Amino acid sequence: MKKIAILVADLYDDKELLYPQIRLQEAGYQIEFIGAEKGQAYRSKHGLPTVSDLAAKDANPDDYDALVIPGGFAPDYMRRSQAMIDFVKAIDTQKKPIASICHGPWMMISGCDIKGRNMTSFFSIKDDIVNAGAHYVDAAVVVDGHYITSRTPKDLPDLMQALLHALS
Repeated sequence: MKKIAILVADLYDDKELLYPQIRLQEAGYQIEFIGAEKGQAYRSKHGLPTVSDLAAKDANPDDYDALVIPGGFAPDYMRRSQAMIDFVKAIDTQKKPIASICHGPWMMISGCDIKGRNMTSFFSIKDDIVNAGAHYVDAAVVVDGHYITSRTPKDLPDLMQALLHALS
């Protein structure tokens, strides 16, 4: 069975974690939540807990076919963990699909080589993307190589169609 990693940290956006989880499970993928700590209950913006299956330091990037990075404020917490950044770097090095939405590209700025790439995000981090050397595109979904980015929860159907296409 193919396996997808979804990063998790406090203040993740509920829809941006749950919608990809459900869509990927419906498509037959096994989901593992990767956090800074194993077995930690991380709370969403609305208080919904999600427990991490593995700590990033123990997650083997070779075991995964893709990575999903939900937004909310969680990516700011995620990139405080060097192990989470290293996990993203390893997935990026292997050129496996990385789907990221809203503030998720903050983790890509910290863990991926985005210079010269086309990306989108929530509008408030446009400057961060541009300052990291990427080209900001205001679109529901932007696919550039193995990077798949979207702006807001309303773009989730486009993000997931693009990710599922990349996985097929």
